[in-house]
Amino acid sequence: MSRPVTARVPAKVNVQLAVGGLRPDGFHDLANVFLAVGLHDEVTATPADALRITVEGADAGQVPLDRSNLAARAALALAERYGIEPGVHLHIAKDIPVAGGMAGGSADAAGALLACDALWGTRATRPELLEICAELGSDIPFSLVGGVALGRGRGELLTPLETGGTFHWVFAVADGGLSTPAVYRECDRLREESGTGASAADVPDPEPSQALLDALRTGDATALAAAVSNDLQPAALSLRPALAGTLRAGADAGALASLVSGSGPTCAFLAKDTEAAQAVATALAASGTCRTVRVTSGPVPGARLVGDA
Repeated sequence: MSRPVTARVPAKVNVQLAVGGLRPDGFHDLANVFLAVGLHDEVTATPADALRITVEGADAGQVPLDRSNLAARAALALAERYGIEPGVHLHIAKDIPVAGGMAGGSADAAGALLACDALWGTRATRPELLEICAELGSDIPFSLVGGVALGRGRGELLTPLETGGTFHWVFAVADGGLSTPAVYRECDRLREESGTGASAADVPDPEPSQALLDALRTGDATALAAAVSNDLQPAALSLRPALAGTLRAGADAGALASLVSGSGPTCAFLAKDTEAAQAVATALAASGTCRTVRVTSGPVPGARLVGDA
């Protein structure tokens, strides 16, 4: 196949992020309940003499254009596995906030993997693609799968979850990003400071909330709001105290739940319905506590080829 191939990949919100203690390998065991939402990046793969990355859209200037880019690493990993030259131009059209705790970089990696597989005709199996995803990063397998899933291990071991409806979300995007490793380090520091300890021997194994799983299965937004949680939120607030004002503004506007999305700094607000989501978004936009506001819903499918492909 020589024509360009485009993959469309969704953002995610963590409706539960339970973080275990620090493992000897530097990672943390997680019980991570992902929900894919309708904000998407598009990754277009075009034949080229060498690997090249270009980016357009919001915050494009913050995205690396070298081989440290996760999309580039995905293309290189696929090419290496199949013994082919990674000659491809990857163009990323960004709509997912950059460094915002919504897995934008992970989405781009999954999109690049899917698009390059189609462009090069490697015909990798789904398990092979998921294996490459897991090697590249903890959130990338979910970007490929989408929907709603429980991630165990580092978050890469996925179990799809049943959902009974659509959930309405508002995302408040902050100025600047937060480094995921820095947020995890701060989580460990806060645990040590509190006296509980931060190692895997000190912290109970993370488990999914049964109330949360039940709420997802029945599509009950009010019950889901009562069960959402994020163990990284105190660390994100410690590093970026202004996020507390954003969370408060959304709650005051009638959000059913307010939480930091993943490692932040984007804040997520669960609303009762479309009308309530618009009201929360309007209030947040007027609050002066965030840079921009996005309204969407989920769950939505994972990475998909679009157009003729």
